[in-house]
Amino acid sequence: MSNWFKRNKEGITTSTSEKKETPEGLWVRCSNCKTLYTSDDLAKHSFVCERCSHHERIGSEEYFNLIFDDSKYEEIAQDLTSGDPLNFEDTKRYKDRIKSTQKATGLKDAIRTGKGKLDGQDFVIASMDFGFIGGSMGSVMGEKIARGIDEAIKIKAPFMIISKSGGARMMEAGYSLMQMAKVSGKLSQLSEAGLPYISYLTDPTTGGVTASFAMLGDINIAEPGALIGFAGPRVVKETIGRDLPDGFQTSEFLLEHGFLDYIINRTEIREKLSLSLKMFLK
Repeated sequence: MSNWFKRNKEGITTSTSEKKETPEGLWVRCSNCKTLYTSDDLAKHSFVCERCSHHERIGSEEYFNLIFDDSKYEEIAQDLTSGDPLNFEDTKRYKDRIKSTQKATGLKDAIRTGKGKLDGQDFVIASMDFGFIGGSMGSVMGEKIARGIDEAIKIKAPFMIISKSGGARMMEAGYSLMQMAKVSGKLSQLSEAGLPYISYLTDPTTGGVTASFAMLGDINIAEPGALIGFAGPRVVKETIGRDLPDGFQTSEFLLEHGFLDYIINRTEIREKLSLSLKMFLK
């Protein structure tokens, strides 16, 4: 009998049932190069891969913690939720979809708005969450942004929208499309008050969000490699009937063609935003 079987018989080897399992979620892989990180290490590096610099998708909570001083902020209009004015139903009722998504994500809707400070300067941010029905723009998104702008005007603070959206929410049809004009109008009020608006585009920013307020910033900035456009590359290719340029609809492509002011690495987000705000507030 071999030494292996002898050792096993003596109880020296560890059985499968005795092996300790790694807690779920403790280890994560970069979605680009597949480098393995602990969740804590990736968070410490602003959810950016140290090997390939890929920016993982994150939500409003992570952005607020990265940007606001000491991660302290006060949420604005946090209890707003979508109604169902059209009694919409596709594979399931819209009301039921909203409830199940709220339960799964812990969010009320696809955007959160918070006020706090950046380097001691009052700052208001509206940040989208792609995990809530693809960050889709509905009536709640428009209203939360509007109330955030009202608060920014009240306290004389700069305002920023962090976009991460698939576009208009089809379940609200015309009510969703109206938000493009509503938010654009509120941004005009912000401008009249002499306050800057920063548009921060992340992966992906598409549809009606791109076609309206995402491209209206006094400064338009984006993260590296973000998909930014109205329709997706496949739809555009099928429409025009020809191949698209390399890197089409990436943030780098838009910067080269004058649609963006600069691209920001998330690890430098506080430093770069603070510098941008100081240019306006002197």
